[in-house]
Amino acid sequence: MHDTPDIADRRDAVCVIGAGASGLAAIKNLREHGFAVDCYERETSVGGAWNWRHDRSPVYASAHLISSRPFAEFPDFPMPDSWPDYPHHSQMLSYLERYAKHFGLVEHIWFGTEVVSAVPVDDGRWEVTTRSTGGGSSRVQRYAGVVAANGHNWAPVKPDIPGDFRGQVIHAATYKDPAQFRNRKVLVIGGGNTGCDIAVEAAQQAGTVWHSTRRGYWYAPKYILGRPADQFHDSLLKWWLPPRVRQWVYRRALMLSTGDLTRFGLPEPDHRPSESHPVRNSQLAYFLGHGRIKPVPDVARFAGSSVELADGRRIEPDLVITATGYAPRFEFLEPELLDTGEDGRPDLHLHAFARKHPTLAVVGLLQPDTGVLPLAHWQSVAVARWLRLRLEDPVRAAVVQQKESTRPIRSWSRRAVVPVRRHWFEVDHVDYLRSVEGLLRAMQGGTA
Repeated sequence: MHDTPDIADRRDAVCVIGAGASGLAAIKNLREHGFAVDCYERETSVGGAWNWRHDRSPVYASAHLISSRPFAEFPDFPMPDSWPDYPHHSQMLSYLERYAKHFGLVEHIWFGTEVVSAVPVDDGRWEVTTRSTGGGSSRVQRYAGVVAANGHNWAPVKPDIPGDFRGQVIHAATYKDPAQFRNRKVLVIGGGNTGCDIAVEAAQQAGTVWHSTRRGYWYAPKYILGRPADQFHDSLLKWWLPPRVRQWVYRRALMLSTGDLTRFGLPEPDHRPSESHPVRNSQLAYFLGHGRIKPVPDVARFAGSSVELADGRRIEPDLVITATGYAPRFEFLEPELLDTGEDGRPDLHLHAFARKHPTLAVVGLLQPDTGVLPLAHWQSVAVARWLRLRLEDPVRAAVVQQKESTRPIRSWSRRAVVPVRRHWFEVDHVDYLRSVEGLLRAMQGGTA
């Protein structure tokens, strides 16, 4: 490879893409492992999805965490004990800003700068092209590794519904304030956490609210037996009970706390508890019981001012909100670098390591049963130690890589999940952290 005057060689430095929660964890842990880091963030401040002023943020005014505080904080930077069990999104942003300040991360971030492309070159190095989001010329720099932490909740997936609709249709990504619902007839499509939250908000403002779900789900309240639901579920994992027994106990707890919601018209789940991403909402049953939310089946088609449902009924909303999720997008990488399939799903070891490019990693591409931040922390620790091992002991790094490549996906990915895009990156936090721990032991010379 010949040196090019227009390319600045950053030698052993690592490029981090994105300064949201996962990007900040990556900067911190790479720095603690001795790496110089250049982080590029297209916005003008940290926070990523949690900074609702950012263009791509899906956060709305009343959004709170659905994971309780102990499962939503970095292990080396606890949230204040005085905070509620489920912090507000503004508290989460404040937490990330304090994390960045405490560990001195901002000085390593180039704000208002986006990564246009990252291309592998000789010896596992990368040529990264960046440019200012305000325009201007691009710049190319060479790095020893690339860590993508650009998030996976910013590229909306819009349902393909045939027909034309005369009313307003928006994706949940653009919803910000419940004033949008006032005195309107609202249809919310989507049975996940966002869809349920928006349906509950609409029930307090709109004249009529329909909630369309394609299948049945297990709806958990945010508290079970006086404890946050994820803490209750975690206690079941610590008992080392067989999965079927855990599912039975959890199902009984849901029946005692939430009851059978099919009597309100919701479809019966076609899977066991824990086989889909947890939906936590304490108010859904309340508004169903008061008739403020009317459950309806999947949408078949639009028909002018009407919406035809799968059972043949027609309703006439004037606002339709599609809470139909997001797709992972890495616009700066060619799809084959992440072994991306035709459906858009990247194939990554531990949902983090590119199989064919050892110096390319993704942090935060997870859908756990608890909060993402603790897992993103340990992911970034593993990435940092892996890149350090490649520099200091390439022979051992090759041995570890060969052994890890044979690890079956079932050892770190949740088993028996509903086979939809929403569950591509689903993991049980305990099993996943055990797998990351195995990789860390292998890199230290122990047994995986």
